[in-house]
Amino acid sequence: MKISVIGAGAWGTALAVNAAARHEVVLWARDAGQADRMSAARENVRYLRGIHFPAGMSVRAIGQGHLVSDAELVIVATPMAALRSQLVSLRGTAVPVVWLCKGVESALVASGCELGDKPFFGLLAHEVQAQVAPELLAGVLSGPSFAQEVAQSNPTALVAASRHATVRTALVEAFHGPSLRVYANDDIVGVEVGGAVKNVLAIATGLCDGLALGLNARAALITRGLAEMTRFGVALGARPETFMGLSGLGDLVLTATGDLSRNRKIGLLLAEGRSLEQSVASLGHVAEGVYCARTVVQRARYLGIDMPIAEGVVALLNGSQSTAAVVAALMGREASAEGS
Repeated sequence: MKISVIGAGAWGTALAVNAAARHEVVLWARDAGQADRMSAARENVRYLRGIHFPAGMSVRAIGQGHLVSDAELVIVATPMAALRSQLVSLRGTAVPVVWLCKGVESALVASGCELGDKPFFGLLAHEVQAQVAPELLAGVLSGPSFAQEVAQSNPTALVAASRHATVRTALVEAFHGPSLRVYANDDIVGVEVGGAVKNVLAIATGLCDGLALGLNARAALITRGLAEMTRFGVALGARPETFMGLSGLGDLVLTATGDLSRNRKIGLLLAEGRSLEQSVASLGHVAEGVYCARTVVQRARYLGIDMPIAEGVVALLNGSQSTAAVVAALMGREASAEGS
């Protein structure tokens, strides 16, 4: 299979490396200089130092050729903020187009966008695609995965989600292999909600651990966070059982507890007393939870969905509440039945 991967960050590079052991892969970098450096070094020194590119993988710069060309599968590995413009450029593509980003579109990017007569705050990726390129055979590849471990061929399981069986099949054929299991799912809403909301909840869990609140508190946050995620997803049309799978519980546990998690790291740094700006700057990578927390909460309010943990994260990121105040607010909520 011939695969084009658009975006040479850590995750795009990792999947390209993994797939190139069995397929012909072109990794497209935004910057020509970066593409030249990766081609010469045969590794992505900036994001995945020490991971050698297989012989079946080449690197090119966007603008130096046709992104789709003779590809049989196109993978969009850009951050959520760049998805809209990238999908516009792929209009009319006949082969499956799949994105990797986990988040929601910010209100600034989606300014003026409407679906029917209802304004949307924080569009999921498939909703962006429905607006700008509805003709595409599209989907998402998601699940609990750190780029470094995928590039190193550590055992990993992902979810290929799409309403189109041809897309799910293409993803399984492309990536299912000795170190990577790919499960098909037609609930793209649930898979995308899980991928977006877990980033917000991981910030909360990092804060919990940074404040040394204990393992009991961490377990409570993850469990109640899963309940928030499920409520939000079901309100958007997802199936509740999706959130007990890889893209829900699985990705939440990994991102909330794993030391490679950028969103967890943000929470840890905030607990140390660093400002949000200092915390983000220290990462050197995008932490999607920082950018999508506000729009997730905004859309939840619009839908009438209660998400107190996500609300607490937003209050912390906005600077309207201290870390102690956020914890006190969560612990001071009125008693309720577990299912509520």
